[in-house]
Amino acid sequence: MSGSLAPAGWRQSELGMWAAYRRGEWYAGGGEIRAVAIRRLLLAPPRAEPGHLARLRLEDVRVTGRLDLAEAVVEGTPRFRNCRFEQAPHLDGASLGALELRDCELPGVSAAGVTTGWKWEMIRCRLTGPLDLSGAGIGGTLHLEDSELDGRADLRGASVHGSVVLRGSTIREPGGTALQGNRLRVGGDLDCRGGLVTEGAVDLCDARLGGGALFDGATLSREHGPALRAHGIDVGAEFNCCGGFTAHGRIALSNITVRSRISFEDAVIDVPAGQPALTCRRTTASELHLGTRLPVSGTVDLSHTRVTVLRGTPERWPRALRLEGVVYDSLLPQLPAAERLPLLARDPEGFTPQPYEQLAAVYRQHGRDTDARTVLLAKQRRLRGTLAWPGRVWSGLQDITVGYGYQPLRAVWWLVAIMISGTLLFSTWPPQPIDPGKSPHFQPAIYTFDLLLPLVDFGQEQAFASRGLLQWASVVLVCLGWLLATTAAAGANRMLRRA
Repeated sequence: MSGSLAPAGWRQSELGMWAAYRRGEWYAGGGEIRAVAIRRLLLAPPRAEPGHLARLRLEDVRVTGRLDLAEAVVEGTPRFRNCRFEQAPHLDGASLGALELRDCELPGVSAAGVTTGWKWEMIRCRLTGPLDLSGAGIGGTLHLEDSELDGRADLRGASVHGSVVLRGSTIREPGGTALQGNRLRVGGDLDCRGGLVTEGAVDLCDARLGGGALFDGATLSREHGPALRAHGIDVGAEFNCCGGFTAHGRIALSNITVRSRISFEDAVIDVPAGQPALTCRRTTASELHLGTRLPVSGTVDLSHTRVTVLRGTPERWPRALRLEGVVYDSLLPQLPAAERLPLLARDPEGFTPQPYEQLAAVYRQHGRDTDARTVLLAKQRRLRGTLAWPGRVWSGLQDITVGYGYQPLRAVWWLVAIMISGTLLFSTWPPQPIDPGKSPHFQPAIYTFDLLLPLVDFGQEQAFASRGLLQWASVVLVCLGWLLATTAAAGANRMLRRA
């Protein structure tokens, strides 16, 4: 440290700052202090008075000129309260013990590559320009709370040992990116709760968070493009966009990994119908909650996402939903298949079989085989609409007769109905015997059964011959028998393959 004599030519307010620094006290004498005087004090500090710890603490002063501490090494924690900075401080590459700014006004802060051994704190501050902390290394928590920024908050490539706290702040960069956090590394939470408001995108692509990404109650807005963009983010806890979260613009979260849940419970995603609203492709999480406050009008794309629990009630799920390739173990709340099936018909690209197979597999896994068969039957009916007309005819016959093998009792009832009709017909108008002297006693029920079952011969069909209209009735019965046999065989084959 330098001596205890104040530099010559300093103003009265600067001499007061000098004396307060040596005693570790707040200087709140008002007036103006030149930035060069603060720089001189921090880079060539005087000895502390005996029994005191030298510290810079300024309150209610106006800092004139540019505070240039680029690449400087400053011990301790400079603290500023209710101060007004004439120019944006230049702290690029500086090394600080910590920094505290409360209730201050600044034209911006340039601190690319700055490092602190402890916290960086900006609370209730007003910045009329950008905050540049790109590549910064913060040894503790980065606080940017209840502040107002008219410019970008740039955290690209920054590393924060603790949490990043943005509660209650407003960041404005209309048409651009309000919060730039590409490749941000955070040991704790990214805490954007408590009413964070952004005008411009929040970009967190390829960020790594040891804790959660907490956007409860935040409002993110962008006129064109995504309001929240976080492709490739890795979150160690939950990713919460709930509790009153509002996005005026789409949300893009593809290729992300979340160790806990992703929640949009009670959220609002304000996007016009037909436009992308939420893109969450190729995502991995333990739970995904889609219970927004109102059904999302835009398109929600969950393609190839893998979660343990997929949660959401049908009345609050999106109106357009892509589920191709989605894999889940449980679907909550547990509802009958009839209430879940309409969700699978909301894909704007049309029918895809995998979502039906996945839903059926979950029902089987939980012992609800009837619901599983209902889903698979619905899948076959949707598939029929994609076939050429011969395939549609054959598919329709399988549906009517045996329900594609998922309702085998239908074949039994069809057989009973045809047997009764044939028996009544041939009882009223019996066929003529082929050899009257050797023919067995005519049995209308057995004769009908002989016609219906193509591979069974009870002797009645060979002994009696129908003529005229009865011959056409016999042909119809034979055709119905073959049809029932082949469709039943096709359905049974499908069931056996699934087993």
